[in-house]
Amino acid sequence: MKAVIRRDKRLVCDEIAELTPAAGQVLVRTLACGICGSDLHALHHMEHMIDLGRRSGSPDNGFDPAADTVFGHEFCAEILDHGPGSPKTLKAGTRVVSVPVTMHGAGVEALGFSNRLPGGFAERMLLSEALILEVPNGLPTDKAALTEPFAVGAHAVAKARLEPKSVALVVGCGPVGLAVIAALKAKGHGPVIAADFSPRRRAAAERLGADIVIDPAQESPHERWEGLGVPKTRQAQGMMRMMGQTIAQPVIFECVGAPGVVQALIEAAPAGAQIVVAGVCMETDRIEPSIAITKEIELTFVFGYSPEEFAMTLRQLSEGVIDVAGLVTGTVGLDGVADAFVALGDPEAHVKILVQPNG
Repeated sequence: MKAVIRRDKRLVCDEIAELTPAAGQVLVRTLACGICGSDLHALHHMEHMIDLGRRSGSPDNGFDPAADTVFGHEFCAEILDHGPGSPKTLKAGTRVVSVPVTMHGAGVEALGFSNRLPGGFAERMLLSEALILEVPNGLPTDKAALTEPFAVGAHAVAKARLEPKSVALVVGCGPVGLAVIAALKAKGHGPVIAADFSPRRRAAAERLGADIVIDPAQESPHERWEGLGVPKTRQAQGMMRMMGQTIAQPVIFECVGAPGVVQALIEAAPAGAQIVVAGVCMETDRIEPSIAITKEIELTFVFGYSPEEFAMTLRQLSEGVIDVAGLVTGTVGLDGVADAFVALGDPEAHVKILVQPNG
């Protein structure tokens, strides 16, 4: 079968071995798979990513970053066949999504970051029957494929200390920031401020429900705190409390993942703010803890999502609680993946591109 393979830090379309489902597995046909920012980074820096993962204590399944890898972990697929002894709860032809891991006798494979099993940039995949979820309510395939990236936003919001009157600022409106905005609005939070230099990304943030959308080149989003009931200094906050007034808890979501952003937010944030770091900076960064200490800033680092958050996100997409219409701005076949990786380097060109291996 055909797949797009990372080989020698390039993307090549080639043939790979056919797949046979083992016990507990299902063979699926990939219908659509999103290109993630982590895919873009992994193309050229996979070795560094794996080293950081191992240093963080992540499970090591023997993955070799120099060996062939088929990316793709944001997918919607169709069941083709079941492994031996399967209860076949979901029949062939059923459209499904899944947390992108596949269990086998030796452990688990992280789909999209595995030498043994292909991810969604292949015509077919092997999924764990116990982890697949049927796509409900006739949710279109292109929207179902966004379950995984939007679950990332759900997890970030779940880790935030949001109160009924909290003010949330989302810095960076790429896929992660958009997922955070969607999760905030799905839980009824507001006001939500969204900040990004890209007009296209600001427009997407507005469609997803951001209450205030700001171009940082024209205005600092931090100038809005006071008008939304959040004094920036500890002294001003103390005066408000002495007068019996309630301060809206400020929560900032860092969704850029570039060096210097966390430090800039520490300096600009109101005293007592929580900064939820959802952007993945792959470089060594530097902060000045004394400023964060003096302002009593809370840093919360988040990663991934739980199976429950994944399932909740699928339900919200299928019920229209989260409306992702218009976010898929391009589709490509396997032969167009390499060019799509280049196109996604321009935030004005695309929001999300889906790969359709069998299209």
